[in-house]
Amino acid sequence: MAPPLHERAHAPAPVALDALHGPWPLHDVAASRASEAAALAGAAPHRLMEAAGLGVARLALARFAPLGRVEILAGPGNNGGDGFVAARHLHAAGLGVRVRWIGDEARVPADARVALQRAREAGVAIEPWGAGTPHDRPELVVDALLGLGTRRAPEGAIAAAIDAICAAAADGRAVLAVDLPSGLDSDTGQPLGERCVRADATLALLTLKPGLFTGRGRDHAGQVWFDDLGAGATPPTAWLSGAPGAAWLRGADHAAHKGSQGDVVVIGGAPGMVGAAWLAARAALAAGAGRVYTSLLDADASRFDSARPELMSRPGWWRLAPSTMSTATVVCGCGGGEQVREALPAVLAQVPRLVLDADGLNAVAAELALQELLRTRAARGLATLLTPHPLEAARLLGTLATRVQANRLAAASALAERYRASVVLKGSGSVIASAAAVPAVNPTGNAALATAGTGDVLAGWAGGLWARRPHASAHEIAAVATWQHGRAADRQRLAGRQGPLRAGDLVEALAAGG
Repeated sequence: MAPPLHERAHAPAPVALDALHGPWPLHDVAASRASEAAALAGAAPHRLMEAAGLGVARLALARFAPLGRVEILAGPGNNGGDGFVAARHLHAAGLGVRVRWIGDEARVPADARVALQRAREAGVAIEPWGAGTPHDRPELVVDALLGLGTRRAPEGAIAAAIDAICAAAADGRAVLAVDLPSGLDSDTGQPLGERCVRADATLALLTLKPGLFTGRGRDHAGQVWFDDLGAGATPPTAWLSGAPGAAWLRGADHAAHKGSQGDVVVIGGAPGMVGAAWLAARAALAAGAGRVYTSLLDADASRFDSARPELMSRPGWWRLAPSTMSTATVVCGCGGGEQVREALPAVLAQVPRLVLDADGLNAVAAELALQELLRTRAARGLATLLTPHPLEAARLLGTLATRVQANRLAAASALAERYRASVVLKGSGSVIASAAAVPAVNPTGNAALATAGTGDVLAGWAGGLWARRPHASAHEIAAVATWQHGRAADRQRLAGRQGPLRAGDLVEALAAGG
């Protein structure tokens, strides 16, 4: 009799990824292929596929128990081979397992052919796709159709199988994806066509793929688990950010005073958009900046925030002497409208730490002279963090938002390289990029942030952190601020609160847990 699954050890069992751990290395298709080749070169025949299938079976029992019936949809390649191995182990564990296979036995890869034969010898029911009838409501459907490197939209039998998985999910059946949800681009996190599996959980094998964590990948992958199969990997092409270190959570030294905690100036708040500047200023204050000033662009707006009287007003701050501008951290553009254009030449030329957001970004995108000022800041020893959403990023790159979203890592890296700045490309799986640095993907946050003003809060929070830690790099500030910003929304979900996290409440949530 075969030993229980938990006793069949090739390596540690799959682990669940969450936002509190990491950082985790991410590997694109090329790097994953290199890691796979290195692992295969040093492994016994069929070991890697055996390890992968065992990991799938372990996770199926651990994550989706109790189970009675399992249906595995296996594709023509090695992803299908992983499914055959998983089927064999689940069958040995006493489950009712059926594999519906799309493939040609004459063309199946060598390892998958061995896995197929072993599954048959073990008594697993394996049927060609389209033969017989589906299981009577299996508790779990396993997607082992398409694996790494798929670059075209699913069609034919594969597309029909994806439709069947989606129909099972709509009927309340659990779905586990092997390595990737079929139909999802592993590098970009975008569906390759109209059909893409939406899983409850995905077990990434050998390497973690960037597409599981950005774009639409988070929605399609569900909860991501990882099994490195006991093998090493090549250097990563990106990182999945982890929780900030303890140094970011500690309070100031006892001897600290407001002057030692840094100054933030928020420039924004054109007519009709003053609230954006106040939100950024409140966030900077909550992040721990010693003094926060607002330089509102609406001359008729009140210069006093009754909810936060600690905030001070400095109209036309950018007209002050360069010696004054050379000491502050500036957040520019929140609700800036067309009026922010007046402030930008001096701000770009003088301030040592600049968070450029919203209409500040739009103004730069529209004027070549401002673009040149931005590009030359790094050479003059001035640090910049850009915080665009996809449409703002598209304007800065002279392209369309759909193209930015089609490859978010590439777009963020292109922005960082073009403007010699650090970048947070906001969205699901925000991307942090800097020139000549390995990009990072942020794992925190959810749709609770999809409401007006939360981007202003992020810009202000980053400015406040930077004022406290003026020697930190813009890349580090971006990673920490984005992680904490998203985590505040995650805490709301964990507490059972649904709906949007309003921007004013987000500031307080950050102050309570940042």
